[in-house]
Amino acid sequence: MTQQRQSTGSIVKEWIVTLIYVIVIAVGIRSFLFEPFFIPSGSLTPTLLPGDFVLVTKWNYGYSRWSFPFGEPDFKGRIFGAVPKMGQVVVFALPRDPSVDYIKRVIGLPGGTVQVTDGQLYINGTEVPRTPDGTYLETPLDSGEGVPVSVKLYQEHLPDGVTHLIAKATSQGFANNTQVYHVPPGHLFMMGDNRDFSEDSRFLNAVGYVPLANVVGRARLIWFSIRLDHPWWEFWEWPVEIRWDRLFTVIK
Repeated sequence: MTQQRQSTGSIVKEWIVTLIYVIVIAVGIRSFLFEPFFIPSGSLTPTLLPGDFVLVTKWNYGYSRWSFPFGEPDFKGRIFGAVPKMGQVVVFALPRDPSVDYIKRVIGLPGGTVQVTDGQLYINGTEVPRTPDGTYLETPLDSGEGVPVSVKLYQEHLPDGVTHLIAKATSQGFANNTQVYHVPPGHLFMMGDNRDFSEDSRFLNAVGYVPLANVVGRARLIWFSIRLDHPWWEFWEWPVEIRWDRLFTVIK
C-alpha cells in the first residue's frame, strides 16, 4: 500500500512539474517571440477584416512591460528598443487604458507632422499620393453603421516606400479635416486604413500619440479568418464561414 501511494505521489508530482514547464514555455513564447491577436472591428479594413486572427512578432521593436502578460514585470522604457517604420501595422497598448490592445498602421514618426485635409493625408507637410483602386461594400460589422456602406478604395503611397490599401467613405467631418499634429519625441501617430471608421491618433482624447514603450509588436500574418455571421457554436456553418483565401496571408 505504501509503495502504491508513493507511486501515485510521484506521478502527480511529475504532472505538476510538466504543467509548470508548459506554462513557462507558453508564457516565454508569448512574451518574447509570437502572440496571436483577434481582430474584432473593421478599423483596418480592407487590410484586416473583423474575424481575422493575426500573428504578431515581439522582437522587432524590443520589449517593454506591455510585451508581457498583464504588464508585468513593471519597468519603464524598452529593452533592445527600435522605432517602427512608417507604414508598418503595429499592436500597441492603448495609452489611456493599457489593458486594451489596439492595432493600427504607423503614419507619423517621432518629431514629424500629420494632417488630414478634405480627406487627403499630409505627412511632414507633403501630400501623400494615392491612386483609385475600385470600391468595397462594407458590412455593418466592418463600419459600425446599421446598413452596408459603399466606400472607395485607394492605393496610398507613403513616403518610406510602403504602398497599401485604404478605404474612404467621405471627405467631410472632423477626421477628414484635422489640425496639424506634431508627433512628440518618443511617440508614434497611428491611423486605421478604414479612414472614416477608425478611432485612432486623430482623436487625442481617445487614442492620441502612442509612446514607443506601449508598442507590443508587429502584425505579420493572417493565420486564420472567419466571418462572424453565425454564433461560434454553429459548427456546421464553419466550412462556409471560414475565409479560406485569407489564411496565411502576409500583412502589408
